[in-house]
Amino acid sequence: MPPADSICFRLAIERLSSAEADHYALWVLESPYPGGYVHHDQIWSDDLVGLWQTWLELFSLRGLPQVPHVPSAYVPQFVLDNLSDRDGGEGSPNGYTGRLMQTLGVQLWNWLFDGPIQSSLDQSQGIAMGQGKPLRVCLDIREPDLISIPWEIIQSQPGRQAFSLNESIRFSRTTSDVDPLPALSLDRSLKILLVLGQDDVPGGAPAPTPGIATLQLQAEAETLKSLLQGELSSAIRRGAAVPCQVDTLLQPSPTELVQALERGQYNIFFYAGHGIPAPDGGLLFLHPAATLNGTELAQVLTRCRVKVAVFNTCWGAQPDQRGTNTIPRSSLAEVLLHHGVPAVLAMRDSIADEEALGFIQAFAQALAEQQPVDRAVAIARQQLLTLYKFNQPAWTLPVLYMHPDFDGQLLAAPQTEVTRLPGVTEAPSQIAAIRAVETPSQVWPIYRGLMRVGRLPDNDLVIQEPWVSSQHAEIFCRQTPASATAVAEKAYYLRDYSRYGTLCQSEKGWHHVHRQEVPLNPGTHLRFGSPQGQLMEFVIDG
Repeated sequence: MPPADSICFRLAIERLSSAEADHYALWVLESPYPGGYVHHDQIWSDDLVGLWQTWLELFSLRGLPQVPHVPSAYVPQFVLDNLSDRDGGEGSPNGYTGRLMQTLGVQLWNWLFDGPIQSSLDQSQGIAMGQGKPLRVCLDIREPDLISIPWEIIQSQPGRQAFSLNESIRFSRTTSDVDPLPALSLDRSLKILLVLGQDDVPGGAPAPTPGIATLQLQAEAETLKSLLQGELSSAIRRGAAVPCQVDTLLQPSPTELVQALERGQYNIFFYAGHGIPAPDGGLLFLHPAATLNGTELAQVLTRCRVKVAVFNTCWGAQPDQRGTNTIPRSSLAEVLLHHGVPAVLAMRDSIADEEALGFIQAFAQALAEQQPVDRAVAIARQQLLTLYKFNQPAWTLPVLYMHPDFDGQLLAAPQTEVTRLPGVTEAPSQIAAIRAVETPSQVWPIYRGLMRVGRLPDNDLVIQEPWVSSQHAEIFCRQTPASATAVAEKAYYLRDYSRYGTLCQSEKGWHHVHRQEVPLNPGTHLRFGSPQGQLMEFVIDG
């Protein structure tokens, strides 16, 4: 699905400082139509407090005594034993854990999408459905205490599919307090740097001898590499995927890691190993004598233009705590996003090796099949739910953060050639185009009635200016059908998708177009994104 074929709905949550402690403001930051920018207040109820505490008791391993290796994020067996008399056992389809998962998901939905927020979402989904496009729903959580909530499980009604699994939805978390992304080009292949760090918890049981540990790490690296390249190679042979290269680093020093990233021109960074929450974006244990925090890692990832960072490590999406207080912007995922990494995928809690392998396999294969990052996460999440069941937390653990300027597209669409019949040529009576006012020799014709404008190189009109969005706007032709009394007529329109909008000048002066569709008349002047942008003119010749 091309990135321009999505519509964005962005919702923010923040605690109200002048009200009660559990009083929050919710408001729409981005909507596909002008009336969708609404706000609403909500109280975090006692019912939600109780459900969340029960979830933590059953599913979360954070805060439990440190052990050499956390084997899984499954519900501890002693908890399941205590529940078996109530729900018919762990495998019961109507078991207690399944009901808890569904009840919390519905309650979170009702809290999040209430009143005018629900109406705005419904309208946005209707617009997306009417245009045959997916709706990108981005959640901007500005209250640190709400980050650990599993928002990925929200569902509108009992028995309905979770929102983050819906095929017509692209669900992610985001933040608005970031600098604009530089122009990102689309790649022709996946290039992954796979880094395997220390696997045991420092201060736990004695580590195995170095020789045995190295062999085990090499075997794990080869398993991951063959799993990724093997599955993707079979997809390539079916003509469904692009080439994929996987390079591995085993317990590198920070210097070795930086050198590999600077040489490799990777678009995906994947880390597997031990990690813990810390104030500066968590702490990754590369090997027993070297650690790296999120702030340090962010410098090299942004400098080397890595687009997606994936972490198979515990609590990568969890903020750190000082006593009972949550430290703002302290999770690994948030720190990397704030430093300019376009997309970060991390785990909300502990995840088992088998679960992580299954997720990474499905995620990488979906990326290679040219799915956007947020859609690839949904596909891999469905894989976890199928393999490890709805009432287990495995499918809720991956958390995706995406920069508001990043549309999720990594790979360029395959080039297609237009086939024409011999001797047939196009001879349109009129040619619509965009022309640079200051340099009239620069003209961009609008072929086949559609022009896409933006910073990415796959647009028809590429404008390399920082205030122009990756997929900024479309100019398209709409033809009225002929009738007995009138001939068919063509009219051109501008549809804006951008973050900052488009300026249009007509006889009545300049006006700002943002997330709207407006008609274009010959001679209309345009500036994309900013009053300081290049002055363009819409013309029709012939």
